[in-house]
Amino acid sequence: MTVLDSFHPAVRTWFERRFGAPTVSQADGWPEIMAGRDTLISAPTGSGKTLAAFLVSIDSLIKEAEAGTLDDTLRVVYVSPLKALSSDIRRNLEEPLEGIAEVAKEMGLPEIRIRTALRTGDTTQH
Repeated sequence: MTVLDSFHPAVRTWFERRFGAPTVSQADGWPEIMAGRDTLISAPTGSGKTLAAFLVSIDSLIKEAEAGTLDDTLRVVYVSPLKALSSDIRRNLEEPLEGIAEVAKEMGLPEIRIRTALRTGDTTQH
């Protein structure tokens, strides 16, 4: 059994199609994050740290959506010190969310809608 076996089948299939296998950062980080432990992943740029952090949250939301228990509330917050980095993170979330939704559709699962939003100092309060 691999760490990927812990993920929802649509999440696992998307990941394997897109990346093949997890990086060391992901393989070491996912069990800790899934267990709810505070986790610090220190690794070079491009090593999959961001996806290591977000894929567990995406997986949890997918599982809740499938079970019919996903409500329309704010669930995950990412705080960035840089506006440009926040925009990059949002774009980097769209690819897995869209890809996982496509895989879920291929598997005959109901439509799964997980939304992202970006708020910066330029965003109006409304």
